[in-house]
Amino acid sequence: MPGQAVLVLQGGGALGAYQLGVYQAMHEAGVEPDWVIGTSIGALNGAIIAGNPPEQRLPRLRAFWEAMERHDIFGSLPPAFANALTLAQGIPAFFDPNPIAWWNPAAPLGVENASFYRTNALRDTLAGLVDLNYLNERHTRLTVGAVNARNGVMRYFDTRKEALELSHVIASGAIPPAFPAVRIGTEPYWDGGIYSNTPIEAVLDDEPRRDSVIFSVQVWNPDGSEPLSVLDVLEKHKEIQYASRASHIEQQRKLHRLRRVIRELAMKMPEDLRSSPEVRDLALWGCGTSMHVVLLKAPHLSCEDHTKDIDFSSAGISQRWQAGYADAQRAFKAKPWAAGADTFEGIAIHEQF
Repeated sequence: MPGQAVLVLQGGGALGAYQLGVYQAMHEAGVEPDWVIGTSIGALNGAIIAGNPPEQRLPRLRAFWEAMERHDIFGSLPPAFANALTLAQGIPAFFDPNPIAWWNPAAPLGVENASFYRTNALRDTLAGLVDLNYLNERHTRLTVGAVNARNGVMRYFDTRKEALELSHVIASGAIPPAFPAVRIGTEPYWDGGIYSNTPIEAVLDDEPRRDSVIFSVQVWNPDGSEPLSVLDVLEKHKEIQYASRASHIEQQRKLHRLRRVIRELAMKMPEDLRSSPEVRDLALWGCGTSMHVVLLKAPHLSCEDHTKDIDFSSAGISQRWQAGYADAQRAFKAKPWAAGADTFEGIAIHEQF
């Protein structure tokens, strides 16, 4: 790797099974992430990865997703009906209905209880799968995004800056109005995906920046045909709403280009001018790092519909896992990061393998 390996994981509920396949391919290629950044289900997967030694990561990821699976009659039902049962009953290891909220949505329950489901079971599940001591020893850096439910400000909780608890991880996946806000300190937090579902900017805005290969794992893929029915529209709406914004990546590319320009201009100045305090301060805005962004987009599966993000069926999880594994294997076989980034741009985007 020409720099640190960074794994960026989107939010997307059951679609997060695709991320497991990507990590499995990384692990088998002998590449462990130096830094994992996630929101929502990406934060849960990321905490299990960063919160365990490499040899325990896949077994514990498997244990988590096995706990999420819905069995019984679900395999014989159409996806929409099976997923409706999940909404009605919850998932024992994840969430269960909050009767008061269903009976009276206007009831003033407080921000930590105002939700259609409770996530106490998720805390218990993660407690057995994430070693917080190992996590906070920072063998692998973890960053999870959450948005303040009071003022709407996005915040990234980062093991490089502070010790993280399960509350930080669960807050990153507390999507309203399904799940309740989680209070950290004095402030309540919701799922970071409602603000930025692909937090790649956390890498490109990091201080100090380092050369990086960024595996941006995108479980929402808006590419495809135009919608023909109302159900198609519902699915496409979600895909566009939660997908990575090409404009955001392009904006980051322009910012990085400006950093390169500042660095080049400073280097062309005479030594006496370059060493002056004023120029030195300005030159600090420059940067010479190279970033490779490897875009891995989950494919559309024939079994999916607009409720696919709550499709925790065994078949759905297995298909997404295998799709992520196959896509990441192709990326590691191609190794596009080996070609080097343009000296002027500084950021190379790879999405064809």
